[in-house]
Amino acid sequence: MNPRTIRCGKELDERIAKTALDRGFRSASAFIRTAIENEIRHRGGASQQAEDRAAAGLERVVTEVRRVETGVQALFALVDTLAKTMLTCVPEPTGDAYQQAVARAKARYDRFLKSAGSSLSGESGKTFLELTDRVQR
Repeated sequence: MNPRTIRCGKELDERIAKTALDRGFRSASAFIRTAIENEIRHRGGASQQAEDRAAAGLERVVTEVRRVETGVQALFALVDTLAKTMLTCVPEPTGDAYQQAVARAKARYDRFLKSAGSSLSGESGKTFLELTDRVQR
């Protein structure tokens, strides 16, 4: 064993000697060695536990992000399919009715965007409405 020298006050030295005797250690040095080992083991374990908790938390976040991503992809696919169906199945107006249909469609589209934006909550809704205002200008 390598010797180490530590300095402690009279009161602490007395407490170390009394505690070592009360707990059945051969000497105060044996008590100090055990206390140091326990401290190192305890601190090392605590940091590992904190790291494990952080890793588990990150894993939960990754799982939730994947769920959201899957939901967004499903929603995008649904909207894409709906748009393709509408564009395929709705006939084009002919002649004079075309300009009138375009004007009504633009008005319906504006109402649709405002309705979609108002159904979003928080900052998303505000951002969506700002974007629709920019597009309309």
